[in-house]
Amino acid sequence: MPVPHPLLVLVDPLARRTDGESVRIARDVLAAGSPGVKVCLPDGPEEAARALARRGRRRPVVIGDDRALLRAVRLLHLERGLAHCALSVVPVGRPGSVALTGTLGVPLDAVRAARTVLEGRERRFDLLIDDSGGVVLGDLRIPPLHGERERRGEPGGPSRGPLGRCRSLVRTLARPAPGPGAARLRVEADGVLLTDLDSPVERVSLTPGGGLVDVVVRRRPEDGPVRARARTVTVSGPHFRYRADAVVSGPVLTRTWTAHPSALRLTVPPADPPVVPPGVPPQRPSPA
Repeated sequence: MPVPHPLLVLVDPLARRTDGESVRIARDVLAAGSPGVKVCLPDGPEEAARALARRGRRRPVVIGDDRALLRAVRLLHLERGLAHCALSVVPVGRPGSVALTGTLGVPLDAVRAARTVLEGRERRFDLLIDDSGGVVLGDLRIPPLHGERERRGEPGGPSRGPLGRCRSLVRTLARPAPGPGAARLRVEADGVLLTDLDSPVERVSLTPGGGLVDVVVRRRPEDGPVRARARTVTVSGPHFRYRADAVVSGPVLTRTWTAHPSALRLTVPPADPPVVPPGVPPQRPSPA
């Protein structure tokens, strides 16, 4: 059954370059199932932002990878449109670049994902939103794993080939030698101090869930992790970096994340019907 409202389909430029055939298939399925589909082919984030701001009553559909989804969520948050707008996504990109979308329950196949846009149900997800407007759907890690940017091919990682290896070697030689132990961070959860700058920290992880932030601070192995659940978490330290979902950010001196319960309305596949054993008649509602 076609969806009863028109769609604004935002096709990320990287998706068009990476897998144009999947983009075409998704557009065809959406156009066949929904009246008045408007397709936007923005050349960059600024054009996408303008299209979202002028969407009217159209429901936005993102065709692209995790980064494209995160940008759309952030833009809707900044214009205070998350509470009034259900978002849909058709993941298109390399396998590693759509992993987050897959964990949210969205099919990674273009045809199934497009049909989910037309026939799916709305599900709400908690978000973490920081004091700069950044959005976290999955989890956040401080500091990022060493070499993760290079493995994932993110901006800032060296290019392949001899020239890229040469540049990587130059950066490594120019980088100051790391001190003993791990990062020095101050972590506060709802004003309660979990660790301070005088205690080395191997990792801090934040995950939204149940309306709060699950906080895990890992120090020395013999100390064991420090865990907390809070609405607001503030981390400060000497120019630390962090990885939120698919994006490595920083360095920053301080950052505060706040839990926003059920802030994201995302279209996911419809719930599976209950399995009725053979020979058992289906239940009918009782007469009034």
